[in-house]
Amino acid sequence: MRWSDGAPALRWEGGRVSALVHGQALAFRAVGARMCPGARGNPCPLAATVPGRSTGARCPECARLDRAHSVAADTIADDPRPYRVYLAWFGPGMTKVGITAEERGPARLLEQGAVAFCWLGRGPLMAARRTEELLRHALKVPDRIPYDRKRAVRHALPGPDARRREIEELYGRATALPGWTETLERLDFRAYDHGDAFGLHGLPPLSATVTELVDDGVVAGRLLAAAGPDLHLLDPEGRCLALDTRLVRGWGLVAVDARVGEQSVTVPVRVLRHPLHGVQDGLFSP
Repeated sequence: MRWSDGAPALRWEGGRVSALVHGQALAFRAVGARMCPGARGNPCPLAATVPGRSTGARCPECARLDRAHSVAADTIADDPRPYRVYLAWFGPGMTKVGITAEERGPARLLEQGAVAFCWLGRGPLMAARRTEELLRHALKVPDRIPYDRKRAVRHALPGPDARRREIEELYGRATALPGWTETLERLDFRAYDHGDAFGLHGLPPLSATVTELVDDGVVAGRLLAAAGPDLHLLDPEGRCLALDTRLVRGWGLVAVDARVGEQSVTVPVRVLRHPLHGVQDGLFSP
């Protein structure tokens, strides 16, 4: 799954892209075995299979190659591009600090599923990295938040004004801290909100999550929302079902009848203990 110009799409092997539109019907069947897709544009030298529940989707050798060229893994120190430091908000009390290459714009925030965010500063990579560490320790905010926590709170979020207030308060605390490196330019506050881009307004309570794909297993439903790597589907049983598309990488997929109600979901799912029902009805007209 990729985000381009603020919109989600599925990118296939070979480069073909399929746009994802809120309200559209989706249905596919996994076939064969899940194969490692390789790393950095190179095919997997072992043609290895990977476990169905792995969100990394790569074999250990390809995972090492991918991480060896990763800014996030702190393995690159001489990147000459300008970087930006940001605060990303995922839900009440769930804000993280991070950095991204300036040329990527908000793509990294969309990929992480940040519901709201603001920029803090811009400058060289190592200055951005040092500022990220300063803020993480001084403000007690993490640099990573697990996807399952982000996913769980999306279905009962406060409105845009409350999101803006929380991130603005943290911005004020961050910019008041001493110790910012002189080579990092501080940026004025402006809140960005992805609620509409993700399709989160009116999202019903989450009923279940897909845990893995299996050979001949079917996923079907109508797309309610897309946030980060997650698709939120209204399945044929009326459940709001979350699919982490990182679980799809490496599978061969074939289309099945996309008419909601014609297919059942036959992949393993984890049903929430106390899902709330009754609000899904009537979300979409035929």
